[in-house]
Amino acid sequence: MRLPKKIRQERLKDKIEETPFITDEALADFFKVSIQTIRLDRMELSIPELRERIKSVATVQWNETVKALPLDDVIGEIIDLELDKRAISILDITKDHVFTRNDIARGHHLFAQANSLAVAVIDNELALTEKAEIKFTRQVREGERVVAKAQIIETDKPHRTEVIVDSFVESERVFSGQFIMYRQEEK
Repeated sequence: MRLPKKIRQERLKDKIEETPFITDEALADFFKVSIQTIRLDRMELSIPELRERIKSVATVQWNETVKALPLDDVIGEIIDLELDKRAISILDITKDHVFTRNDIARGHHLFAQANSLAVAVIDNELALTEKAEIKFTRQVREGERVVAKAQIIETDKPHRTEVIVDSFVESERVFSGQFIMYRQEEK
């Protein structure tokens, strides 16, 4: 049974507040309506599209926090960041990210998302990748959302930090990387 518009819109607003990074497609599935209906509801409620919601949160929360590179240089959108501890970013795979003949994402996009997140999580003005060991565990296709999660692992070497990045589509790991990051000596 379809919900009346007013009730659906109230629940839509609650759902987006609860899960701000939910896609219109997921909302359409959840409410059993078309994507266009969700878009119209969002417009009536003055709720911006997903990309704008992410950009708004990222700009407010992390623009002053990310030190090692400009926020615009991060591949994907940072949705969580605790410097020198952990970070999360999301990357929606579009036609621009895939091979035209098979709609499979080019590996350098997944690597770039993970590598830029490994740089962004470092609490230092300068962070450079010294070494990376990576593994792709499955193909990623156009339309999928990749969630990369970075975790800092302290190292005993001076000016070096180990960052582990695992990337997932839904709950399935698609990429893992171990990054040894050089960080500038504190002044």
